[in-house]
Amino acid sequence: MTTTTASMSPLAEPADSVQTDRFSPARIALLGAPNTGKTTLFNRLTGLRQKTANFPGTTIDAHTGRARLGADGPHAMIVDLPGVYSLELDQLESRVCRDALTGATGLAPDAMCVLLDASSLRQSLRFLGEATRRRLPTVIALTMTDIAQRRSVAVDAAALASRLGCAVIPINPRTGRGLDTLRSALRSPRTPTGTPPADRAAFHDWVDALQAASAAAPATPADHDTFVNRLDRAFTNPAIGVAMFAAVMFGLFWLLFRIAVYPMNWISLIFTHVGGALEAALPAGLLRDLLTGGVLPGLAGALVFLPQICLLFFLLSLLEDTGYLARAAFVADRLLRKVGLPGHAFIPLLSSHACAIPGIMAARTIPNRRDRLATILVAPFMTCSARLPVYALLVTLLFPDSPSKAALAFVGCYALGAFAGAASALVAKGTILRGPGAAMALELPSYKWPSFRTAFIAAFDKGMVFLKKAGVFIAVFSVLLWWLSSFPIAAPPVEAVALRQQAATIVAPGEANALLVRADHMENQSRLSHSFAGRLGRALEPIFNPLGFDWRINIGVLSSFAAREVFVSTMSIVFTGDKEYNTGVLDASRQAVRDDGATPVFTSATSWSLLVFYVLAMQCFSTLVVTARETGAVRWAVLQFCWMTGLAYIAAFVTWRIAHAMGA
Repeated sequence: MTTTTASMSPLAEPADSVQTDRFSPARIALLGAPNTGKTTLFNRLTGLRQKTANFPGTTIDAHTGRARLGADGPHAMIVDLPGVYSLELDQLESRVCRDALTGATGLAPDAMCVLLDASSLRQSLRFLGEATRRRLPTVIALTMTDIAQRRSVAVDAAALASRLGCAVIPINPRTGRGLDTLRSALRSPRTPTGTPPADRAAFHDWVDALQAASAAAPATPADHDTFVNRLDRAFTNPAIGVAMFAAVMFGLFWLLFRIAVYPMNWISLIFTHVGGALEAALPAGLLRDLLTGGVLPGLAGALVFLPQICLLFFLLSLLEDTGYLARAAFVADRLLRKVGLPGHAFIPLLSSHACAIPGIMAARTIPNRRDRLATILVAPFMTCSARLPVYALLVTLLFPDSPSKAALAFVGCYALGAFAGAASALVAKGTILRGPGAAMALELPSYKWPSFRTAFIAAFDKGMVFLKKAGVFIAVFSVLLWWLSSFPIAAPPVEAVALRQQAATIVAPGEANALLVRADHMENQSRLSHSFAGRLGRALEPIFNPLGFDWRINIGVLSSFAAREVFVSTMSIVFTGDKEYNTGVLDASRQAVRDDGATPVFTSATSWSLLVFYVLAMQCFSTLVVTARETGAVRWAVLQFCWMTGLAYIAAFVTWRIAHAMGA
């Protein structure tokens, strides 16, 4: 069998056309279906000199960057539009592309560069026909020629150019082959003359004629295609596909937790050293307290999520680039449709088990807006890593001598969160987001080696988006929380003053330091009790008393709104004054009594109630910020907070009443 590929001629243009109105476009739209190499081509053309912006009225990111047209040519702005299979679909991404080409979402492009997949030419020609109807000067980039070669498909770029009346340039974005020729062609694009007719039936005839004139397929399938078909049957099988996807996702999240912990620890260590240096360099006072107790913890709280987010998107980009992720979404679609969600929601929901923030950001890939909103609303129900310290504290209080029961309670927390998310999706899709979900129609892309360069750029871009959109708000809120827990400044307790005076008279450093630590603990508890946060904790008693919460627990619930794991450190301050040692928290929490001096703070009923509350409640300010940003409206974040908190309150109340009635 003879194998041929698209010709890599310097410039494939129609031989009988004469361009009389050559010009250099200032703004070029980059169009193409997913998995055709569009993002890789964009990064090659712009040399990574890109910025991210949102189209007005949408949540779809657009990458823009400047590219030089030719070795000594002028520069042009390249606009990387969302990858779509058709410009005519009733999807947000398709609408964004249509509006961008007409200038409805900003400046209209002067020309467009359309990517054609040589290995899936018929589908690409249908897309090309929709694009050329816009009558814009066009250059066609023919990609995936190496895959077409393996399939023994011959694509005649010169014949295609002659039929269309515009340049057709075979390229390989990964290696850079053909890019210089493409840049030169973009310098003087031509308006296509061979555009399809308006009649739909004639449109299909146009596609058939164009394919017949420009490409030839082998008479029998290649061995490679037979192997690919076997892979597809395995990956999309209801049983085998689910098992393989579970194994792949387990490996992905194992890597996520295994690798991300190191940079997260490094970030924490850096901020610890910086805080220690400021403590030593600055005199005692409000400025030092603000920097070490507000600004630095706020910045650390924003940056500590960054390794997880970047690594998650790096790994997901690699999976998507191989072509496997589309097969996994096809399998997940069958399961999620039973609760009103599409298969596209599976990856965002899985991502939310690490952190809801990257999970919500990953929901951008869901085409239907109702499905995207439903996924965003329920993603925080998935148990994230920030809940684990709270679970560990409460489960250990409940089952101090039974590891098996403690482990079962942990599993129950995960199951309860997933069940609540599924039930909430059913409610949302049956009420405020009622309407048929868009079918997950997609063409399974070709398998190929992933581009680490593209994955790195995707991870960097998502990390910068997180820092710009959420990091500032997290830092600001942390400063506000510090102020609430520090003011008004209370006089130190008499007992603490006496301990400091006693420490000053002791020569032995160890004994003196122990007294000073005790004095610090007393002052911290007194400061918190008299602070605005402490007063708020007491003011919230009428609300949380039905759940069995003490006013000191209320402080933890309030402070953990910045981040759930703050609850443990808050309890450490309340009961021991020590933020670092969980053993002290456990012992002190078991022995802590309420204001009556007899009733334990953490009864079994209270611990169960609090555990259920943290499984279901929206205790994460940064997640709400990202929800508002990703949905484009604050009302969705308010709805998310009210629904989750209301559900958590009711469930915790029922749990406390049942446990209390059973004598817990």
